[in-house]
Amino acid sequence: MAGFLRAAAFAAGVLGAASALAVDLTVTHFGTGMYGVPFAVAREKGWFKSDAGLDVTGFITSAGGGTTIRNALASEIPYGEVALPAAIAAIQQGVKLTIVHGGVLSVADQVWITRKDDANIKKFADLKGKKLGYSSPKSVTDIITSVMLQNNGLTSSVERKSVGGIGSGLTALREGGVDMTYVTEPVWSKEKGNFRVAWWSTDIAPRVTQTVGIVRTDYLQKNPDVIKGIIAARRKGVEFIKSNPFEAAPIMGREYKIPPEQAKTAIESVLGAKGVYWSRGEFDYEGMEFMLKGLQMVKAIPEGPFDWKTVIDESYLPADLRSKK
Repeated sequence: MAGFLRAAAFAAGVLGAASALAVDLTVTHFGTGMYGVPFAVAREKGWFKSDAGLDVTGFITSAGGGTTIRNALASEIPYGEVALPAAIAAIQQGVKLTIVHGGVLSVADQVWITRKDDANIKKFADLKGKKLGYSSPKSVTDIITSVMLQNNGLTSSVERKSVGGIGSGLTALREGGVDMTYVTEPVWSKEKGNFRVAWWSTDIAPRVTQTVGIVRTDYLQKNPDVIKGIIAARRKGVEFIKSNPFEAAPIMGREYKIPPEQAKTAIESVLGAKGVYWSRGEFDYEGMEFMLKGLQMVKAIPEGPFDWKTVIDESYLPADLRSKK
């Protein structure tokens, strides 16, 4: 009898695995930014299959913004972890989507660096008369630098230059086009021996929600258990990274195609920074408000109130992750 039960259980497991729906999930900057690491872990551990009935075969990604939103909402599973600014912009344009979980809650992956032989910039005031590189107008680096300069009375005495992506920013720094620029993990873990870190973005703003999980609203209403399963699998990925960073590093390395030691250093970097980096799914409304006000500051979105209650639905989160207010 015991042997029959074991065989039946094995057969059920095989049939369950075979019936899992093969899909790709959308994750902004997957493979280049730290946002996607919990998804990589959850995929390797089989949690998308066990919790959501999904055989995640890969990840759809892009350079971010509206492209990621469009990719997500056009997918077979119209879900994605996307940049909060892109989600806000889409909502303001009338796109029918619902925000269902928090993603990355800080800018701990973002570092501000100078040339290794330049020891002149050690505090914010030292930027006076210097050239500061940031990615592009209306970006997170635009917000962070604008806040930092405003808070330190430096807005009119520092020249900001849009340097584009990380690679072009590092080139501008090496060639003297700027005196400081940004870099993000995991690139920083590769380049840290070549430059000098001045400060982290978390020194400027410790709570900034960068990404959220979104779903096309009509799909969400018809398939609530699939979305709950994705949230549960991602949560397991976050918790695994925090409790087993050494084991998570080679998984990240394989998915991101980087050396495991670089992945390990990048994970340690964001986990060791101020505040929480990867949300288990819970929302940080203070961090979302910072992003909202920052977007309005750099004129990325119109000024005025934004009602989170109309676009966030916490009912798909486990009870222990829902807001207590």
